[in-house]
Amino acid sequence: MVYRSPLIPLLVLLSLGTIAAPAMGQAMVPRTVEVDAAQLEQRGQILLKEAFHLAQFQQLDAALGRAKLATLLIPQQSQAWALLGSLYLTQDKLDDGIQALEKSAALDGKNPGVQFSLGAAYFRQENYTKAEKALKAGLKLKPDVSEALFDLGNTYYRLGEFKRAITQYKKAVNQNEKFWPAVNNIGLVQYEIGKVKDAIRSWEAAIEINAEESEPQLALAAALYAQGDTQQGLTLAEQALKLDSRYSEIKFLRENLWGDRLIADTEEVLATPVIQKTLRELGATTANNLEQ
Repeated sequence: MVYRSPLIPLLVLLSLGTIAAPAMGQAMVPRTVEVDAAQLEQRGQILLKEAFHLAQFQQLDAALGRAKLATLLIPQQSQAWALLGSLYLTQDKLDDGIQALEKSAALDGKNPGVQFSLGAAYFRQENYTKAEKALKAGLKLKPDVSEALFDLGNTYYRLGEFKRAITQYKKAVNQNEKFWPAVNNIGLVQYEIGKVKDAIRSWEAAIEINAEESEPQLALAAALYAQGDTQQGLTLAEQALKLDSRYSEIKFLRENLWGDRLIADTEEVLATPVIQKTLRELGATTANNLEQ
């Protein structure tokens, strides 16, 4: 599992309290021939405030346009670059996002949200060394963010540092005992290093936290099937795929940090006639929904 917040993670930690809300009549730049630096800065601050609020309401294209203008008018404002970078990341423009976030960090190295967003972006670029550095810098400033601890755990997992990965996942759970993605990923690591029984317990715990998530159910299904409990494995696999059929795609599993051992055992389950039938039915259902 690679956790991604449905909202821009940076917004939680990006303080805009110092920016005055626009007053009535400030929506447009005053129509005068001479526009001095103070007026430009005021306009930049207004655009930044508007961009922030638009982003909060998921109006991301409009927010991006205002954030771009804000960085032109107030280029020394770290928050403008931070918001612009975060908005770029929502559009999968990693290079642009990282460039903007790095400018923000250069202007103000004390914003943990910027470091967390940089860490997540570097991770997506598979630059795990930079991801580790940025996430650790953010956690030094704000050590109690479950999502950042989880991202650091994923980074260590990709680096093959399994013990350190589990340590970070456990820290994430200590901050939020309901944070099932970290419990799930502990199981992913345990399975790859041969601790099958421990992995099974981890996935059972993740399901107990949230029974509506496909990933721990399919992982548990594959583990049980490989251990000889074929009927329970197939039952769980059907339930999991009905929740989210994307987990039948090996590429999707790898993107979510499933290792070679678990994928091999999952392929055995997916190849069974009963699961193949389920997938065909799900495919037909999806096609019908799209036509409607």
